[in-house]
Amino acid sequence: MAVTVKTKNQESGIRDHFGRIGVLMGGISNEREISLKSGMAVYEALETLNLDVMNLDIIERSRAKLKAWIKDKNIDIAFIALHGRFGEDGTVQALLEDMGIAYTGSGARASMSALNKIDSRSIFSKAGIMIPEAEYLNISRWSSGNVVINRKLPFVVKPASSGSSIGLTIARTENKIEDALRTAFKHDENVLIEDYIEGRELTVGILDQQPLPVIEVVPKKEFFNYEAKYTKGLTDYIVPAHLPQEISKAAQFAALSAHRALSCSGFSRVDMILDKRGNIFVLEVNTIPGMTQTSLLPKAARAAGYTFENLCLKLLGLAIKKRSLPSLAEDSH
Repeated sequence: MAVTVKTKNQESGIRDHFGRIGVLMGGISNEREISLKSGMAVYEALETLNLDVMNLDIIERSRAKLKAWIKDKNIDIAFIALHGRFGEDGTVQALLEDMGIAYTGSGARASMSALNKIDSRSIFSKAGIMIPEAEYLNISRWSSGNVVINRKLPFVVKPASSGSSIGLTIARTENKIEDALRTAFKHDENVLIEDYIEGRELTVGILDQQPLPVIEVVPKKEFFNYEAKYTKGLTDYIVPAHLPQEISKAAQFAALSAHRALSCSGFSRVDMILDKRGNIFVLEVNTIPGMTQTSLLPKAARAAGYTFENLCLKLLGLAIKKRSLPSLAEDSH
């Protein structure tokens, strides 16, 4: 076993290289609690490395006040661990760009497109990426009571802009449709009604424009919902997935294609379904995936040889690189 010993001078060099790091966590979306867990895991990892790091719990809704608050912290780089709206939809990214602060992950435009499933699906379709067939429903049309859904049961009902499977339901019978729509509309004024693809749930992390090993997600519940994602023991993860080599490569290619189609940078996690015929359907791209020690992206990175601490350092390094070469931020095709 190889053991690496860092001298004090080496530690000082790393500390000086990154400057003061602010880990942005919490936020005001319905994924706040998950974001706090991601943020604290990153904060603790960077603190272990003796870096100058502070945890910044975002609770302010006013952009002007938030900008002043962050400026007062005098950070040099932001590690964004915010999930959902405000943190993952380009809002914070644009704010940090205005302030000249380097930050981890994708730029504002890519973040906005990825979180909005209607926009991202349009981009995927134009790029020739396989996606489930779907239709959209606005809350105003639903409220009018004159709704016709042109899909065969079962189908998936989910908010157009939400993560962690919050508000997602599989409607298998007609008497479940109304409840499924009501649940989804609690989280967004636009809802996606998507064909249900029966198959194996896969996810592929992208790190620095390279796909990580494929993970198969095997939930013990009906599907990989919020409870299955965040309750210990309710889901098994196979890393790397037990797949034929050609299927693994196809999944990695689809993931990288989706990441690039949205002009993402730094890292992402792409969720997909492998159907019984071997077709791979991309479901969504997460520009700020979970970042706890046991989250999916860190699991895949570990299989590729990264410790959690090294993964965090890698993402910070990519943030600095993106600031030095801004053209890479959202044009890395």
